[in-house]
Amino acid sequence: MLKKGTKLYSILTGSCPRCQEESMYEKSNPYMLTQIFKMHERCSHCGLKYKIEPSFFYGAMYVSYAVGIAFAVAAFVISFLLIGASLKTAFIAIVGTLVVFMPVIIRLSRNIWINFFVKYDANSVQQHKHAVEN
Repeated sequence: MLKKGTKLYSILTGSCPRCQEESMYEKSNPYMLTQIFKMHERCSHCGLKYKIEPSFFYGAMYVSYAVGIAFAVAAFVISFLLIGASLKTAFIAIVGTLVVFMPVIIRLSRNIWINFFVKYDANSVQQHKHAVEN
């Protein structure tokens, strides 16, 4: 299920969507809040420029909304339907979930957004090395 070469692998690991050889982020821990948006300029393996254009990741805000809704629905189902908490407690669980998982939601949204535009290419590393040598 989580095999290299799939979009899901790149999205969940935060790796380069083209070669999936390295992380796009300078720090892999999303809970280092001062470093959450810090990304490498390019992939050192395939040369992919992560910020394809200025303000590229603004589109990830739309994805973030959908991912946040998914987390909120999951919190509601777990707290209200499975555990049997009151609506007030379920609301608190939703807010708590969104606050706690905010860094993860931001990173997932960026990963999903860039994977809309860049596809996996197993030969990209060799092509990049050949281009650099010449």
